[in-house]
Amino acid sequence: MTIAAIESVLQQLRTTALAAGGASSAADAVAGGSFADEMKKSLARVSNAQQNAYGQAEAFELGKPGVALNDVMVDLQKANIGFQMSLQVRNKLVAAYQEIMNIPA
Repeated sequence: MTIAAIESVLQQLRTTALAAGGASSAADAVAGGSFADEMKKSLARVSNAQQNAYGQAEAFELGKPGVALNDVMVDLQKANIGFQMSLQVRNKLVAAYQEIMNIPA
């Protein structure tokens, strides 16, 4: 896996987070930081999206007014897509690590 591929995945995560209404601004996404910091931020956004979606699902189940089923389903799908993206990034990182470890010394 090349650095360009990792940067591409990070850019996709940033775009997804901004489209989902993440708390960070575009300036924060451009300023960047270390790879570990970006991963922590992305995982935090995915976790927040999941918590919000599950909170809305619970509110819908309890019959609270103002919570529509279609909003709940869309939020659950957004959270699922974020989780699946994070899982794929993890898989790519593990594959890259294994490839590096198999390089003869």
